Amino acid sequence: MIKSMTGFGKAIIEFPQKTINIEVRSVNSKNFDFMTRIPPQFREKEPEMRKLAQSILMRGKIELSLTETQGNAGSSVEINPVAMKKHYKAIEKIATELGLDNKSDILSAILRIPDVLVTAQHELNPDEWELIKKGITQAFEALDHFRQVEGTALKIDFEKRIQNIAHFSEKVTAFEEGRIQQLRNRFEKDLTNMIDQNRIDRNRLEQEIIYYLEKLDITEEKVRLHQHLDYFTTTLNEELSQGKKLNFISQEIGRELNTLGSKANNAQIQQLVVNMKDELEKIKEQMLNII
Repeated sequence: MIKSMTGFGKAIIEFPQKTINIEVRSVNSKNFDFMTRIPPQFREKEPEMRKLAQSILMRGKIELSLTETQGNAGSSVEINPVAMKKHYKAIEKIATELGLDNKSDILSAILRIPDVLVTAQHELNPDEWELIKKGITQAFEALDHFRQVEGTALKIDFEKRIQNIAHFSEKVTAFEEGRIQQLRNRFEKDLTNMIDQNRIDRNRLEQEIIYYLEKLDITEEKVRLHQHLDYFTTTLNEELSQGKKLNFISQEIGRELNTLGSKANNAQIQQLVVNMKDELEKIKEQMLNII
């Protein structure tokens, strides 16, 4: 089973006088990165939130957002009288100096100044925190489920790409015999153009041709390629998501394809290699999104 690193989860916790909205998002990251946007009273619980997130989500750039909405009876917004009086006197003085008679808008202007309306800070209630913690866990689990759904879709696509690579690899066999004969004919033609036929040692020529053909043999590359393809498929079906391992395997597949292409010396085989590389590149594009 594989999981995507991108996803979204949310939960809502209702209290008599307030509502806690919890949202969590994740995107790609090589490591575990955890960020929060939470009210000040929850700061002391941030290490606990981080530990909980890492145990469930493992890897990715995680952003937890926690907002508190107060009901009418439990509004936490208060007026700072000291700041309000200070601003009022300052604005009134400037208005008098400028000869402004209409001071009716001064109060509404003052209320828009950030330090006049403040949010009252309350101690975090332990019982409330336990319920909020459960809500955070629910949001993390919802995100994890989202990742699993996306991972299933990616798994289907990966299996299709791997099958395509295997299919193109099997087509290489049809051109191998003709490739060997083509190389042999080319060696003999080039040698004939350079040396008189009567001076050619046929036994030595045959030995040299066999030597060079062995250097260009692609049997080992094909065998290793299929082994890597099988290993990739097996890893896809492991219980835990193995994004890093799959990335390493795809790199090994790429090395075999590069060697296969460089040793091919055949236009049809090289075209098949290009098709296989195209499928592999599509796999790599999505590989960074796997946990």
